[in-house]
Amino acid sequence: MLEGKRAVCPSPEAAPGGPTATGPDRPNGFFPGAGNRRSMNGLVVGAGEMGRWLADVLGEAGFEVAVTDVDPAVAAAAADVSQGLRSVPVEGEERFDLVCVAVPVPAAEEAIAAAAPRGDRALLDVTGTMADPVTAMREHAPDRERVSLHPLFAADAEPGNVAVVPDSAGPVTDTVRETLAGRDNHLFETTPAEHDRAMETVQTRVHAAVLAYALAAEEVPEEFHTPVSAGLTELVERVTGGDGRVYADIQAAFGGAEAVAEAARRVAEADRETFRRLYEEA
Repeated sequence: MLEGKRAVCPSPEAAPGGPTATGPDRPNGFFPGAGNRRSMNGLVVGAGEMGRWLADVLGEAGFEVAVTDVDPAVAAAAADVSQGLRSVPVEGEERFDLVCVAVPVPAAEEAIAAAAPRGDRALLDVTGTMADPVTAMREHAPDRERVSLHPLFAADAEPGNVAVVPDSAGPVTDTVRETLAGRDNHLFETTPAEHDRAMETVQTRVHAAVLAYALAAEEVPEEFHTPVSAGLTELVERVTGGDGRVYADIQAAFGGAEAVAEAARRVAEADRETFRRLYEEA
């Protein structure tokens, strides 16, 4: 497990051809074969916010990076604004050392199945769920490195926490993890089940509670706000400043919103003594 800037280097036996320590004659610490040293190349599938962020991470890690998207114009636009990034067709035949899938949650499994054959050494996803993507990567890339990542922040809010399921880690995916740690992110290992269960609280229930407050609140003059209400208002602005489709995907992927509705009902129906007990319970 990697924490902060403490990067764990792969063992000398981790990659074919020799040691993986980096140096002037060891680009990225990667040896695809004895006497055939070269930089790694990577493909990012999905040129949305997280896909562009991941392309930047790979570029910093020393990868030669390409990006693709079901909308070629989106991929081309991403390449236009990022030096060294190029766009390629979704159904192209070019192969890469590492393929990274950064698509919306509902498209994750299909995208992994389609993209896996283009990855020679490793497959990685940042789709937001973990159980289904990890299962899909096992099915479609059984003999390659497989890692699922979930940056628990928006692309413009880095650094932050990054959940990691190293289902079959190795030198290629280790390079990505080390780069993320070097960008002051805190990486922690988890399991698909633990991650998806936690998302029910930290995403689904949080988003439901914040949006419910936003829908129930009435506008009041600024001077009436308390520190608590002002803080909630800031949370509303942060949550509703994103893409509603992404939040809808999260709500559909994880349970938990019903528990917020039930808790609100208990509070609304509570008498004075019951309210006190609920307050103390919380």
